[in-house]
Amino acid sequence: MRAEIISIGTELTTGRNLDTNSQWLSRRLAEMGVPVHWHTTIADDLDANLEAFRIAVRRAGLVLSSGGLGPTQDDLTREVLAKVAGVELVFDQESFDRIAEMFRRRGRTMPEGNRVQAYFPAGATVLPNDRGTAPGIWMRLGDCHVAAMPGVPSEMFAMFEAHIRPRLFALGAGGSVLIERKINCFGAGESQVEEKLLDLTRRGHVPEVGITASDATISLRIFASAPTREEALAQIRPVESTIRERLGDLVFGADDEELQDVVVRLLGEGRRTLAVAEGVTAGLIGERLARVHGASACFRGGVIAYDNTMKVQLLGVPESLIEEHGAVSAAVAEAMAEGCRRLLHADLAVSTVGIAGPGGGSVDKPVGLVFAGLAWEGGTLSRSSSWLATRAEVQSRTAKMALNLARLHLIRPAE
Repeated sequence: MRAEIISIGTELTTGRNLDTNSQWLSRRLAEMGVPVHWHTTIADDLDANLEAFRIAVRRAGLVLSSGGLGPTQDDLTREVLAKVAGVELVFDQESFDRIAEMFRRRGRTMPEGNRVQAYFPAGATVLPNDRGTAPGIWMRLGDCHVAAMPGVPSEMFAMFEAHIRPRLFALGAGGSVLIERKINCFGAGESQVEEKLLDLTRRGHVPEVGITASDATISLRIFASAPTREEALAQIRPVESTIRERLGDLVFGADDEELQDVVVRLLGEGRRTLAVAEGVTAGLIGERLARVHGASACFRGGVIAYDNTMKVQLLGVPESLIEEHGAVSAAVAEAMAEGCRRLLHADLAVSTVGIAGPGGGSVDKPVGLVFAGLAWEGGTLSRSSSWLATRAEVQSRTAKMALNLARLHLIRPAE
C-alpha cells in the first residue's frame, strides 16, 4: 500500500505556516510499514483540489488529507471528495447534533455557517471529532482509501489514533514496520562523507542508507523495513556500527541529538564547566547551550565581545594582537577563549570571530571567513573555515564549529 499525504491551505502554499502535519503522518505510517511516496500541498482553490485528489487516488492506495473541513467558504474538502466520487453531499443529523452540543458546552451559540460541517459525500463514513467541530471523512474512491481530517494538529492527531489507525490495521497495514535511524556528523562535507560509505549508500542496499546535508550537519539516514521492530533494528545495527567505525570522530550523535546536547552531556560526565566568548555568533552558542536541560550545571555563561573594545576591556585581548593579526584571526580567537576561561572561572572556553557579511570582507579576509578558539588549563587552539553562505548561515555554522571544538576536546583532550 503506497500512501500520499495531502495538506490543504493557502497559508501553507504561501509560506505563512509550516506544514508539520505531513511530517507527523509520515512518521505514523512508517511505524505501520506503510511507505509514503508523495507529499502534496495545495491552496484553497477548488480546481487545484480536484486535480490533486484525482491524481492521488489514481496512483496511491491510501490518501490522507488534512485541512479544508472548516465552516468557511474556502473549506472545500467535502465538496471536492463528492465531486471526485460523483456523488451528492448529504446531511448527517447525528454529526450536526454533536457540533451543536459542542457549542452548547462552551456556552456559545452555533453560527449557521457551521451547519455545512454536517454534510458528507454520500456513502462516506463519518469520523467523529472529539476535540473540535470538524468531523472527518473515510471513504473509498476506486481502489484507493481516503481519509480526510481537520488541519488543526491536535484534532488530526486524535482522529488518526482513534479512527484511522484501527482502519488501516483492518486493511492489513501493520504487517511490517519501517524504522529510521539518523547518524549525525560534523566536520566534513557531504561528498567527503559519502566517499567513505559508497558501498552503503548505493541503490538497492538493504537497509537503505541516504545522506542529507543541513546547515553543515551531515546525516546518514538508515531505513529498515521488517515484520517486527526488533528485526528492523537488527538490520540497522551492523550498518550503524560500520558508519561509526569509518567516520570516527566526525559522528557526534544520533536521531535528534544536536551538538549542544552532546557537549552538555560530555561536560556533565566529566564534571567540567564551559564558558563562551562570542564575536561573530553574538550569543548564539550560549543560546543553544541554554536550550539543553541540565546545562545550568556546566555552562558558566558568556561574553558577547562583538566590538574590539570589548575584546580588550572584558577579555584582556592585547591591543597589539589585534593590530598585528586583525580581529578576525586565530591569535585573537585563542586569546578571547583564554580570557573568557579565566574571567568566568571555567574549565573550558570557546570563542568565535569572523566576517558574516554581506559586506566587510577583503581579498585577504573574504566574507565567510571565521575562526573558533578553544582554551583549557594549559593550552589553546583554533580552527578556521570559509563558509559560502548567508549571514545567518555563517553565524549558525560557526556556532556549530565552536561547539564541535569543545566536543572533540572532551572526547580526546589535547595534550
